Amino acid sequence: MSPTPPLTALRDLDTQLASAGYAVLDAASLQALAGVDAQDEARWQPLWGDLPPDAHLRDGGRYRYRRHGCFVVEGGRVEPVPHRAHWQPVEYNALHGGIERWFDPLPASLQADPAWHRLLAGLAATADALRGCEGQGPQRWFVEAHPFRIDCTGGIGRPTPEGAHRDGVDLVVVVLVARTGIKGGETRVFDARGPQGLRFTLAEPWSALLLDDERVIHESTPIQPDGEPDAPAHRDTLVLTFRRGGFQGP
Repeated sequence: MSPTPPLTALRDLDTQLASAGYAVLDAASLQALAGVDAQDEARWQPLWGDLPPDAHLRDGGRYRYRRHGCFVVEGGRVEPVPHRAHWQPVEYNALHGGIERWFDPLPASLQADPAWHRLLAGLAATADALRGCEGQGPQRWFVEAHPFRIDCTGGIGRPTPEGAHRDGVDLVVVVLVARTGIKGGETRVFDARGPQGLRFTLAEPWSALLLDDERVIHESTPIQPDGEPDAPAHRDTLVLTFRRGGFQGP
């Protein structure tokens, strides 16, 4: 059985990230950090049932569904930017790097939602602390948002088909939205400079893993159905990345 997540108290978040390169927040702590509540999360939940298929999977799979949106966060102010391609260099994504991947945009209602803005601004403040930006004036963070559904109704689904990886950003936040009728999906985090690592399974809806992308690599193991044949079987997540200096591009 996979270990339970090593939860971090919200008051210790900045220290934990600085010392270990990762932290795990339960749902209540994420809500407190971002100024959101269960009603906000319930309002967002239907998005995961309306995600288009990922047309760029190079392993031939049809198990991933997603959307994509970009924002600039500075001094607590959140601005959506015109829809753009998602791009990563091959150094960070050997399977899908080096190509422009266009995904359907986030709904306009979500992009304009004040609670969504509070979520991004709260996490940007954590990125400020991680990079020692407090007291230096407003920092500009280039944020990409990826709602994912990995569906394994027909067999196996792979949350990270590229394997253990970094994303080429400063802060990565993986929010577990739901686990429905599945087994697997274990999270693994490794020190990028050595063999040290840990594993656990995020199970609480709206709990979150935060990663210093310069220091650790991460992956999630494949998922399989854990119920009746043809019953719903999927894992829903929200991945947010925060990067200084601009969005990644060719």
